Formats: sequence, C-alpha cells, structure tokens
Amino acid sequence: MRVSSVTLRRRLWFTLLAGAVIFVVLMVRLAYVQLWIGPDLAKKAEDSWRREITVTDKRGEIWDRNGDKLAYNISSPTVFAVPVQVKDPAGTARKLAFILQMDESKVLELVQKPKVMLVYIKPGGRKISEEKAEEIRKANLPGIYVAEDNKRYYPYGGLAAHILGFTGIDNQGLSGIEAEYNKELTGIKGSVSFLSDAGGRKMPGSTDQFSEPKDGLNLQLTIDRYLQSVLERELDQAMVKYQAKNSMAIIMDPKTGEILAMAGRPGYDPEHFRDYPVEAYNRNLPIWMTYEPGSTFKIITLAAALQEGKVNLNESFHDPGSIKVAGATLHCWKRGGHGSETMLEVVENSCNPGFVVMGQRLGKEKLFDYITRFGFGKKTGVDLGGEENGILFKLKNVGPVELATTSFGQGVSVTPIQQVAAVAAAVNGGKLYWPHVAKAWYNPETGEKVSSVEPKMVRQVISEDTSKLVRQTLESVVAQGTGKHAFLEGYRVGGKTGTAQKVVNGRYDPNEHIVSFVGFAPADDPKLVIYAAVDDPKGIQFGGLIAAPIVKNIMGDALRYLNVPPRQDQIAREYVYGDVKTVAVPNLVGMTVEDIYDDLNADFNLAKSGTGNVVVNQVPKAGTKVDQGSTIRIYLAKNADSD
Repeated sequence: MRVSSVTLRRRLWFTLLAGAVIFVVLMVRLAYVQLWIGPDLAKKAEDSWRREITVTDKRGEIWDRNGDKLAYNISSPTVFAVPVQVKDPAGTARKLAFILQMDESKVLELVQKPKVMLVYIKPGGRKISEEKAEEIRKANLPGIYVAEDNKRYYPYGGLAAHILGFTGIDNQGLSGIEAEYNKELTGIKGSVSFLSDAGGRKMPGSTDQFSEPKDGLNLQLTIDRYLQSVLERELDQAMVKYQAKNSMAIIMDPKTGEILAMAGRPGYDPEHFRDYPVEAYNRNLPIWMTYEPGSTFKIITLAAALQEGKVNLNESFHDPGSIKVAGATLHCWKRGGHGSETMLEVVENSCNPGFVVMGQRLGKEKLFDYITRFGFGKKTGVDLGGEENGILFKLKNVGPVELATTSFGQGVSVTPIQQVAAVAAAVNGGKLYWPHVAKAWYNPETGEKVSSVEPKMVRQVISEDTSKLVRQTLESVVAQGTGKHAFLEGYRVGGKTGTAQKVVNGRYDPNEHIVSFVGFAPADDPKLVIYAAVDDPKGIQFGGLIAAPIVKNIMGDALRYLNVPPRQDQIAREYVYGDVKTVAVPNLVGMTVEDIYDDLNADFNLAKSGTGNVVVNQVPKAGTKVDQGSTIRIYLAKNADSD
C-alpha cells in the first residue's frame, strides 16, 4: 500500500516529537538524579562501601579529696577479626583459642561470621595482657588484628571498693560510684572509617576519616585515702579478732555531710569482683544493712527531750533494774539496776528505764516527729546505689510499749549512714546534712574544675544550745560512763555505745548481737563523727568493749593526721578496777642512765639505743600520754653535745 507524502511527513514529525519528549524526560530524570538525589545516592553508595572501627574513649579518673588516683585506665589490647580477610578459618581459630584460652569452636564461629565487617574475639580476646597480644602479633594471622584498648585499674586493690564499685567488660559502670555517675565518667567514642570493596580491601585512592573520642570527666571524691586505709585496717583486725560475720564503719565531716571514709567487711577487689560471692560486692553494708540500733539511738531521745525541756540532767532518778509499761516489764542491761542516779548518769550508764521515762514525757507524737526529722525511716539520699530505708513503727500502731522500746533503740530498724547523719546533726549545732561522696568534677584535658558538689543542709532539727548540751553529755559518757574505752588522752571525745540483740526467725536471739559505737571529736568543736559496728562477734558482746576501741583507734590516727590540736580542758576519765591507766611521759633528755634508774618509777619500761651515758633523745616525747607500763626508748651518747 502506497503511503502518501503527507502521511509520511506526519509520521516523521510524530517520531521526532516522541523522540524529543523521551529525550526531555531522560534529561529531566538525569538532572533529577544528578542534581537533586545524586548526593543522597552517592552517600548511600559510600556508606555501603565504608567500614568503621571504633576508637575507645577514656573513662574519667576517680580521685580522693587530695587528688590521689583511686581508679584510672591502663592500656589493655583487644583482638578483633575481619572475617572476609581470614584465609584459614580453622587454623586461625585453633591458634587463637590456644593463646586466648578460649573454646576453639567459639573462635571459629566468630572468625567465619558472615556479612560482618569486624567482630571482636570475646570474651577471651577483650582487654588481654601485653604478652598475649605480642604472641598474636607474632603469629601473623591474616584478618586478625590487635587494637589498643583500655581497662579500669584500681591501684589500691580493695581499698574503698564498696564506694568505688567496678566496671564491666565495656568499661560501663556496674556498681558504686562507677555506676552512680556512669554518665559523667563515660566519654564519647571516636572512630576510624575507610572505603573497602566486598573483600574488605581498602579502595585505592580513598582517604580515612577520623572522629576523635571525647574522654569522660574526672571525679574527685570526699574520701581521704589515708583515713580510708586506717578505717579498713581496724575493720580487718576486728574481723580476725572477733571472728565476726560482718563489720562496718563510717567517718563523716559533721559540718558538711562529706563522707571521709566508709567500708564494710567482707570486702573484695573491684578488678577481680567475679572471684567473690555476689553478696560481697553487691552489698555496701554501711548504707544497705538495716538492724535495731540499740543504745546509740538513745542520742535521738536525749536530743529531743532536751530540746523540748522534758528532762533536766541534774534531776534525780531511781533505777531498780526494770520498769513496767502496760503490763510489760522492760529491763535495764544491768540486772539489779543502777539505783539512785541523776539524769546525766542515766545517759552515762545507758540506763534503759531512764530513757523510757524520757520517751514517755515526750509522748509518741513528739518522739516520732524528732525521729523522722533526724532522717530515720527514709533514705538519706547518699549518692551511692543500694541504700535502704530502715523501718519505723507507724504512728497509729505505737502504743505504750512501742513508745518505750523505741526510746532506747529497740523495735526500730536503721542503717549506719542514717545513724551517722543523725548524730552529726545532734552535735554540729542541730543541722541535718545530706551525706555524699562526690566533691567536684574536672575537665580531663584542661584540668579545670567543671563543677562542685556543695554541702546541702536538709533541715535544722534542734537548736545550737541543745546541741551543745548533747555534746557535753556525750563527752561525759566517754569520760565517766559506758564509753570509757573510746577515751582518747589529750582530746575531748564524745560518744555512745550500742548493743542490740538480733532478730532471728522472728524472735530475739540472746546469743547474737550487733555491737556498735558512735563517737565525735573534739567535743567542743566536732571535726569528725565516726561510727563502727561489728555483727555477731564471738566472745563478750558489748559495744563498749568491742566497737568503742575501734572508734578510738580510728579517731586517734585521724585527729593527728588532720593536725587537730589536743585540748587542755578534757574531762578526767573515771577509772575503775581493771582499767589501764594513762600516764605522762617524763622528760629524760639530758639525764644520765644512773639518774633515770634512780628516778623512773614502775609506770614505764626502758629500752636503750646507742652508746654512752647521756640521753640525747627519747621516744615518745616528754608530756605524751601513754598506757601505764609502756616502753620509753632512749638514745644515748657520750655527752649531751654528741651526734
């Protein structure tokens, strides 16, 4: 069929028009792809080629209040594999498993992992020793790399372990301060990224991209490393001496709420926490353990009664050894009682019937109001995890007997940290402070202080005048009452003993006690409040005989370390039969040996060093108060001018 020229021209124009339209569409599409979505497509392509290796940040250091490092990071290599580069998976797995002491099948599974650019050989290959890292490098295994990493290091082992806590395999805080301030201590990870082909090989001409990590903040604690070591030394000795189940102690600055030292026993090493029972590292006893406080709680009753004017310390009281309350007979710890005594002597003797009377005069509403105002019955809010509330009677359930027993520390449950904070408030002028262990944050690069944790007063509980009277009364307890074994020659120490039966299977067990003592010094201007408790000590179970000497030893070292000057107006200690007396060391310098033997009485033993006949030095120094029978070491020379 013949096509006319008109039709032919129409077809030609149509074809040209269609071609033009298609060309325009393609150009528009090309422009759209190139100019509009081209950058996104290029990025997606690059992302599919780009491989990334994480660069670990450094976790912030933890310091004591003087800047001593309690926790920091040390280099610890980590092994990883690029599976597509592993040429001999079976052989590689066998060699790695041998070096890293891992299961060979587990290693083989990791090095053959499909569709994975990079895989860590864990757990055995994470944070390994430098010796193992060098073995792997020498093995020269294709696809296996050793990267620099870091792990947490605690230079003093188990010191302050329950405060510091520990970290996991990825340096994440799991316990203690490490967990409480994990966000601030943790930095931001960096990375190194590069372009590679499907075989994991770096693309020629491509450049690496580096994102620098940002280190975590450094944390300064209120803890003093020396005081912490003194406190833990005494707890360790108590555990051995008394074969106790547990022991715990706290040192607090009563004017700020700063915790200067705190520990519980049994302890653990945070670097090897997995080697210990869970309860050893998971329970910070000073803030976790709850128990009936016993007579240390009488400080609260005393403070409330004095504040409300319900007791005069000079008034007379007669203690027959027990008191009847609503048909129940409540006994004093001293069978037969203390007889006639003043209310001051009630406190000195820790007389239960006398404190029952104080509680009765206050009434349940007033007494329990003061108990809660002193911080009992709820958490103190200390910046450590695992704190318990303690337990108080609900006011509607408090009858005459509950009021009476609460007044001398029975029937309520408290934590050591609550007791320390409350006693600090009773003796520091009446101010209840928030106890805390964080002091300040520092920039790891510049060393500049970022922020400080300021002392925080919760409330005023009693007046300054009442607090002064509480201090004086408790100083008398140490000098002339049940706290004599905390008496520290040359310093004014106040405090209170505590001996509480433990509840076992819902009943008081006459053979299990928690013995405690809380003390403070100097009594005229307290710098320290120290609490110590021993759980179920073997042998004689009295707070005055076991816990008071612990506090005395800690207090003596602490006051000397802090350069707190001795006091001259100390209440004289009342000695009873069997007590070891303290005597002043005489000045022997300049005397001859013959003169010393003629004049020195039986209060001292003598030890000599050097040759000659004249004393040129002595230890202890003249005027030092020591136990009767102590040894004086003299240093001799031929004459007083000799070296």
